[in-house]
Amino acid sequence: MSYIDGFVMAVPTANKQKFIEHASHFDHLFIELGALRVIESWGNDVPDGKVTDFRRAVQATADETVAFAWVEWPDKATRDAGMKKMAEDPRMDPNNPENPPIPFDGKRMIFGGFEQVLEVKA
Repeated sequence: MSYIDGFVMAVPTANKQKFIEHASHFDHLFIELGALRVIESWGNDVPDGKVTDFRRAVQATADETVAFAWVEWPDKATRDAGMKKMAEDPRMDPNNPENPPIPFDGKRMIFGGFEQVLEVKA
């Protein structure tokens, strides 16, 4: 089964287009390094929870929208190799003037790798 990297971040709502441009620039690199697909999502039905929720998880403010993304890899070995190459790739360097600036506070982004245990399709 596939291996999934998941990301949740608080993005200033005014930066939606910048977020899309940033993702478009970098998501192609995931594919180049072996990912099967990358999905970027913009929150439009993210309710407040009673104990915790997506907004609290990333300390989103009233002027921010929660974005959710995931990268699907064929397996963990491909993901590990791809992420290692990505970390070494100058196209990922935030100081590279050719790269679009990160349009959100990366310190509040949460992320992790997940082993797929079940898949149900229509």
